[in-house]
Amino acid sequence: MEPSAAPPQLPAGDLRPSGSGAAKPRVSCSSKLELKTTLRELVIYAFFLTDLCILTFGMVSTDMYYLNKVMSHLFLEPSSSSSEDNRSGFGSIGSRADFWRFAEGPLLDGLYWDKRYNNTTLTLQNSSHIYYENLLLGVAQIRQLKVHNNTCAIYPYFHTFLEDCYSEYRYGAEDRSEFGLKNESEWKYTSASSLSPWYWGAMGLYSSGGYVFTLPPSKQKSLEKLVFLRQNNWLTRGTRIVFIDFSTYNANINLFCIVRLVVEFPATGGALTSSHTYSVKLLRYVTYYDYFLASCEIIFCLFIITFIIQEAIKIVKLKKKYFRSAWNCLDLLLLVVSILAIAFNIYRTIEVSLLMEELLSDPRAYPDFYFLAFWQVLYNNMIAVNVFFAWIKIFKYVKFNKTMTQLSSTLSRCAKEITGFAIMFFIIFFAYAQFGYLVFGSQVEEFSSFQNCIFTQFRIVLGDFNFEAIEAANRILGPIYFITFVFFVFFILLNMFLAIINDTYSEVKADFKLITSEELHIRDLFRQGCSKALVKLKLKKPEMDTNSAEKSVESKEFSATKGKGISKLSNEDSANEKSHLKLSKLQEGEEKLRPKYPPTDNMDSFTAESCTGFVSTAEFHQLFRYTVELGRELNNVNKILMRITESVSQVQHTSGKMAQ
Repeated sequence: MEPSAAPPQLPAGDLRPSGSGAAKPRVSCSSKLELKTTLRELVIYAFFLTDLCILTFGMVSTDMYYLNKVMSHLFLEPSSSSSEDNRSGFGSIGSRADFWRFAEGPLLDGLYWDKRYNNTTLTLQNSSHIYYENLLLGVAQIRQLKVHNNTCAIYPYFHTFLEDCYSEYRYGAEDRSEFGLKNESEWKYTSASSLSPWYWGAMGLYSSGGYVFTLPPSKQKSLEKLVFLRQNNWLTRGTRIVFIDFSTYNANINLFCIVRLVVEFPATGGALTSSHTYSVKLLRYVTYYDYFLASCEIIFCLFIITFIIQEAIKIVKLKKKYFRSAWNCLDLLLLVVSILAIAFNIYRTIEVSLLMEELLSDPRAYPDFYFLAFWQVLYNNMIAVNVFFAWIKIFKYVKFNKTMTQLSSTLSRCAKEITGFAIMFFIIFFAYAQFGYLVFGSQVEEFSSFQNCIFTQFRIVLGDFNFEAIEAANRILGPIYFITFVFFVFFILLNMFLAIINDTYSEVKADFKLITSEELHIRDLFRQGCSKALVKLKLKKPEMDTNSAEKSVESKEFSATKGKGISKLSNEDSANEKSHLKLSKLQEGEEKLRPKYPPTDNMDSFTAESCTGFVSTAEFHQLFRYTVELGRELNNVNKILMRITESVSQVQHTSGKMAQ
């Protein structure tokens, strides 16, 4: 039986026989053009990323770390090993009396340096130079926040024993009334600017106002003022937090150092200490390197403007489909963060130039650089997030790499299984966290809050734990909690997670072995580009163009192979019905492929000039999957025919025996 139609034509990304006998795909023009476009975008993005890295590394330096370390060592650590110095250190503050001891001793000793490096005495106009290099800007400021009396409820049985009650700090319970001598600013509440940042401490969120006073320029007068405030009970039972703020400037490295020492007095009694030291570069353009960074900032702005135009064109063209791609969403996130960073950089530069003269105009006033330092730190965090996602975006341009494709396919294929596993994991994880918080929360610091319990359990999974503290808190439930948590979470759940990823990766790897790779590596394009550049520079002889000859030979070989296959199919069709079914399947496949892949005669002029077809990587994979499915169907039909043939033979054999 002659076939009613010829086999379907292969597209331009067809299969050509290789030396090993395996089918090797010919890279289609669309795939090559896509690779060239990706390579061009990668080169442009590499310049953008280099510019961004120069800017970010220009913002920080090792000098910032050492300046912070020097200041922390001076004010936080005792200067001597004697017991008296250890008791007066900042970290040893445990009561209001300890605070006054620190303020009148180590604080004043660190703030006021009366001698130069050559042991000459400093005058009042010279101000203080901490460690001889860091100029104290203005004077230091001390601020406290209080709460009202009777801001908490006392149980009726204790009314005869307790008259006063001061709750923990809340903005609604904050005391703003005058107290004490009421004749100076330190006894009167001072409101702060609405732009001043609030402070998030260990025991609450504190406002930026309070009762404020500044230290005099000399050490002796500062000591007298502190003694006067201590004797007149400036710190009361209602005091919940005290801030000590001061700023220095080091001209050698052009860095401002803003120091904040915080002492919280919780409602439980005692004191909690914390410190914050920020080394920031507020004067941006001083040296030649700073002006080089300024030029990089201009280039960065030009890159952002170009990317905004590109993304706007994509959004107009794709509309809602644009937001379905995770890479497009990442591009938008990068643009938004970059625009915010540019806006803040402009605002910060203008604000510093306007405030610098005002802040330093009065040497007896406190210059509030903490406001600028706080927003500078937020800006640095914003840039850090931007750089992180900028590096992640590189994966977008290596999608033609087989390894990266396997990785992305593995993650996308096992997403549902990982989601189901995550639900089960966090149910057990939070159950153990709640158990640990209730059993050990009052005894062990790592379990003192629910958030600490979560972090502690992650540390246990990583092998960082304190079993002795857990056992000491509860000798029965402690070991049971630890052993069962390690068994279920570490030995079972984590291994289930790894098994899910491992099995999915094995499946993906097996699928990639079936699909013949048609990727053209980017390094090949680099090699071709370099070769062409060397030829144009006459540094290399041009190679003979044998592509057309190879194409004609391959076309002839493939035509001969295809003709043999057709004649063989025709001979088999005339012999049995099985081949007729195969040709029917091929005809159906041809009818399905014709609307999607028209003959090469109908391609546009660009395709006709460049190659004989136009098939992308995804389309080739789709065609190959269809071919594999078609082969499986033909195998199934073949098995069915074999079973029918065997059944017919058995029936004939049985009927022959019965006839005998």
